[in-house]
Amino acid sequence: MRILALASACDLCVADFADVLGQSQPRVSRHLGVMVEAGLLERHRESKNVFFRLAPTGLAQELAARITATSDETVAADRRAAQRVMAERAREATELFRLQGASWDEMRALGLAQAEIERAVLERLPPRVHRLLDIGTGTGRMLQVIGARADTMLGIDASRAMLALARTNLAEQPGLRHAAVRLGDMYRLELPDGYFDTVLMQMVLHYATEPARALAEAVRVLAPGGTLIVVDLARHERQLLASQGHHWLGFDDAGLRHMLPAGELEMEMPGAVPGELETRIWVARRRESAAPTEAGHTVDA
Repeated sequence: MRILALASACDLCVADFADVLGQSQPRVSRHLGVMVEAGLLERHRESKNVFFRLAPTGLAQELAARITATSDETVAADRRAAQRVMAERAREATELFRLQGASWDEMRALGLAQAEIERAVLERLPPRVHRLLDIGTGTGRMLQVIGARADTMLGIDASRAMLALARTNLAEQPGLRHAAVRLGDMYRLELPDGYFDTVLMQMVLHYATEPARALAEAVRVLAPGGTLIVVDLARHERQLLASQGHHWLGFDDAGLRHMLPAGELEMEMPGAVPGELETRIWVARRRESAAPTEAGHTVDA
């Protein structure tokens, strides 16, 4: 019951559960394995760690709700301990970023109008999102912004440090248990074809060495009739950003269209948000009769 209560609040690995529960890792692993087999928990691997979260089944959700609704002091103490574990994980991630000289708050660093960009994305989302995929989720900010507009949300990122921050941010906000984050490669998403009705790529494409390939993979997992939203820098001449990992100095409308899989998408009129660097927002709907996705064309960097 303590494991169910913890899993309903945040994603934890075996070592985290053992730390919070004060039990040995083998014993905790045994319990977790049995609960996965029973359909009460879901598991996903990230390198050497395996994270667990509450399964979306009715039984798991009902049991967890009843347990967390009690005033049991043990359950409350476990939650406090889990918050400590999550906070320590986030602190380590932030310290790692500081030591590496990286800036995870890229919008602020580039002088972008974050609030206006987020508002523009919300305006272009479908009225109701059933399954959202956020590629390059970073700290999970857009999952927090979209929140109640979606039934289920999944954020993918290649940085374990980013995911540590994202998990902490999501756990701190109530009502976001329908959001999860996973380690993933935007060029090879381990996700089924046509599964998501909405796919978002915000401020990630300029880091891609092969943006056409990343876009093709995003379209592959997009359902027919689904919405693809790409947010990135407009074409610019700030060469210094190349030293900060930017493989592309922004994109223009024609170049972005050229990289998308031919014949599969219907583009809407792009949007723009002014700032020190202009931000462009491209929206495309996947055709109902879309053929299997192949990588698009390339443009000069």
